Amino acid sequence: MDLGLRGKVALVTAASKGMGKASALGFGAEGARVAMCARTESELKAAADEVRAKTKADVLAIPADVTKKQDVDGLVQRVRAEWGDVDVLVANAGGPARGYFEEMVDEQWQQAFELSLLSVVRLVRAVLPGMQAKKWGRVLTIQSVSVKQPLDDLLLSNAVRPGTHGMIKTLALRYAKDNVTFNTVCPGRILTDRLLGGLKASGLSREDYVARLSVDIPMGRVGAAEEFANVIVFLASERASYVTGTAIQVDGGLVRGLF
Repeated sequence: MDLGLRGKVALVTAASKGMGKASALGFGAEGARVAMCARTESELKAAADEVRAKTKADVLAIPADVTKKQDVDGLVQRVRAEWGDVDVLVANAGGPARGYFEEMVDEQWQQAFELSLLSVVRLVRAVLPGMQAKKWGRVLTIQSVSVKQPLDDLLLSNAVRPGTHGMIKTLALRYAKDNVTFNTVCPGRILTDRLLGGLKASGLSREDYVARLSVDIPMGRVGAAEEFANVIVFLASERASYVTGTAIQVDGGLVRGLF
């Protein structure tokens, strides 16, 4: 199936590892031009080199922190100067701190807001006019299954991420007339560095730790970053032209709710 992404300009944030890098690889494989950003320049360069080597795609690596307005503005300006307006935005960022209500101070709440919501606001604000002008665009934000099912020790994620999807849903309604789609993609347990963050404290081997995380997943295993990226790339494609305003979980059946 031709996904219609050849020559499109895809901007993927937090793209040096995990689901962001897997998404960049997916776009590169489809012939898109891929702009990647991350905070750590050395990790970003290595990831960009990997995408170039594996896909032969045109890749632009731009160090940026999406919680800083000046970085977001500079990032989009640089992409526009090199390749023109962004066609596909994948707004991705690391998750808020783990913890419970009694542990969280105001600064952590503010950081969660900046990371999971305001970064998406600024990125969309920067790319949307170009998409409207072309009458074509795809905006995707990577959030979490906490949008649909609260997770015990992820209070900040449970509180902020559903608000981000609320914004995405609202934008989907407003800009459908411009042929710009907006969707939220909700990963469950995907094998990334973040998922393995509790490995050391668990005292388990890597194999046993991942097996424990798989127990309540109906498919019996955690997901691969590539499997998650496949959904991202499809939603960004011409083939998903009638899909907008959704929150789609990629979780092996972990979420038990109907919606």
